[in-house]
Amino acid sequence: MKQCWEQVAGGVTAPQGFRAAAVRCGLRQAEANDLGLLVCDSQGSAAATFTTNRVAAAPVRWSRATIAKGKVRAAVVNSGNANACTGARGLRAVEATAAKAAELLGLTPDNFLIASTGIIGRYLPVEKLLAGLPRAVDALDGSLEAGERFARAILTTDTTLKQAALRCDLGGGACVTLGGATKGAGMIAPGMATTLSFLTTDAAVARPLLQRMLRRAVELTYNRISIDEHMSTNDTVLCLASGLAEARPVRDGTPAARRFEGALTELCRILALKIVADGEGATRLVRVEVVRAPSEQAAVAAARAIADSPLCKCALHSGDPNWGRFVSAAGYACPQLDEAKTRLFIGGKLAYAAGAPADVTEAELAAEMAGRDVTLRLDLGLGKAKATVWTCDLSKEYVAINADYHT
Repeated sequence: MKQCWEQVAGGVTAPQGFRAAAVRCGLRQAEANDLGLLVCDSQGSAAATFTTNRVAAAPVRWSRATIAKGKVRAAVVNSGNANACTGARGLRAVEATAAKAAELLGLTPDNFLIASTGIIGRYLPVEKLLAGLPRAVDALDGSLEAGERFARAILTTDTTLKQAALRCDLGGGACVTLGGATKGAGMIAPGMATTLSFLTTDAAVARPLLQRMLRRAVELTYNRISIDEHMSTNDTVLCLASGLAEARPVRDGTPAARRFEGALTELCRILALKIVADGEGATRLVRVEVVRAPSEQAAVAAARAIADSPLCKCALHSGDPNWGRFVSAAGYACPQLDEAKTRLFIGGKLAYAAGAPADVTEAELAAEMAGRDVTLRLDLGLGKAKATVWTCDLSKEYVAINADYHT
């Protein structure tokens, strides 16, 4: 499909009909905003995906129920405390948050998706959050700056802001805007979503169609990244559609629908790669491509085996062209792999072919691994399927961050 979108300034407030705010309520030790509020000014449509972890946080349990009712048009997000593994008390905190936000905005509790991020296993000091909500409501603003403040308020160990916006041409002179903000730098592994992500659009898209599009977009992006193969208890991706753009509703099976889904997938890809690039202690962004696989499932499995292997990630950190690690990881993940048909490329150099080293020097391979961006391409020679997974290297800094995170 020909690209029909372009990147524009902003994040969640770039589309028409959205306001955002961020305030500090004392949930984080850092002197930073830790409470975000995102509101859609119309009753459009909403879709979401959540973690598949059986240990699911209280806000995830709440939000799964509210998104099914089809009335979600706002999100309350806090950082500094995950409100996970907190039992009935944690759920009461979520209910109190939704009730207070609804009262302040003249909405109902089921209009709200609630999300949290931070340390697991500590009770949420909900009184601090409730005290901050009136200030957040007063600060609601539709400016791009307000969207950026929202994006910063949801960060934890992140070191960079993660937001993006796209302008999409639906055809016939009609254009819509999509925006998003995400967070994540560790505890990143796929499972129907990854980390917290908030997407907005002023397109008019019916809820069932928006849900299908979001699931497909998440599968190809958020579900294809990995930092440490550890699935969170709080993973949530929310997409809100205001329907306020001057464009006809997006209908299933139309060229406009294909264009919109392409833009939605690209927005998710941009945000997901910002997560991997900012992996805790990461120094390299690594693209693992598997081509000519017997099935997409096999391609994903082989790519993920390389991306998740601590041995491979350590080699990537040092720039060591120890390609035997990459090949062997694929070998245990893909039962159909045939060495005689397999080739591995590091950057633009062939490292391995037909079961033996290729005619290339270690110095040449090391040069391909020396930059900030590294590409590994595994050609299985077994079919037409392909898949890409993105990961980062594993550094001493990652160990230091996560050894001391709780204390």
